[in-house]
Amino acid sequence: MRLMSDMELRARLTAGDLDALAEAYDRHGPYVYGVAVTITGSRAHAEEVTQNVFVALWEQPSSYDPGLGSLRGWLVSRALHESARRAKVG
Repeated sequence: MRLMSDMELRARLTAGDLDALAEAYDRHGPYVYGVAVTITGSRAHAEEVTQNVFVALWEQPSSYDPGLGSLRGWLVSRALHESARRAKVG
C-alpha cells in the first residue's frame, strides 16, 4: 500500500475523506503525542492536545499549506503551541 503525499492527504481531507484523517493520525499521531506529553508532563493533557490537533486538521484542512512545510511539522507545531499554553495554565 502506497502512502499518500502530504498534498494528497490535504486534498482528501478537504474532500471529507475519513480514511485520509486515519492515515494522517497513524503516520503522525505518535509524534504529536510525544511532543505533547514532553511539554505538558501529563498523559491526559497530551491525549487532549493530540485530539485537538487532529480535530483542527479535520475541521480546517486548508489551514495546512504543503508549500510551507511538511504535515508532520505543521501538526507538531500546533501541538507545541497548545501544550505550552496548557503547561502555563497548569
